Amino acid sequence: SVAKPSFSDTQGYEAGRTGQVGRVLLAAKNTSANKKIIASNGGFVMKASNTMRLCFDSRSANESFARTAVAAFLCGLDPTVEELTDVKTAVSEAVTNSIVHGYREKIDKVYITANIYSDNRIVIKIKDKGCGISDVKQAMEPLFTTAAEEERAGLGFAVMESLMDKVKVFSQPGKGTTVTLEKQIVSKGESYVHNSRG
Repeated sequence: SVAKPSFSDTQGYEAGRTGQVGRVLLAAKNTSANKKIIASNGGFVMKASNTMRLCFDSRSANESFARTAVAAFLCGLDPTVEELTDVKTAVSEAVTNSIVHGYREKIDKVYITANIYSDNRIVIKIKDKGCGISDVKQAMEPLFTTAAEEERAGLGFAVMESLMDKVKVFSQPGKGTTVTLEKQIVSKGESYVHNSRG
């Protein structure tokens, strides 16, 4: 049987390039071969072909380390320069949110997990155990911010959504936030073939 987690106190929203926001429920199922995830639509998510994990202090200096580490991991898919820049920027925004808004400059831990799948997708999760977000839908609206004094305040989620195929945010006040970024990568070789045919 599938054990469905309770989201009674947790808010989860997903946004794609269309800007739609909706609740996403996931349930985990263990199999003898491996762990798979069953989405709310009943489909199975394929097993990752490569995985990386990072844990670092919530210091501003570590934001560049985080984006560089994820970029190096992504290079295995031979991304275009634009794709690489998009992912690095989105990761920077998510990590900065954890440091500035999640921990409010308090030093704690930020966690990153990145998975590469055989269909050339990369899925990156940035997690903190900070103050959480009381209204995720409102927080994802352009220009909304809890730190008006910050440069480019209120643009973090908007930037992520403009660069990635999917952005998911799960948060629980007082317990932290997880931002999931997903992007399909077209390798430089495939991009060259496509442009030549065009």
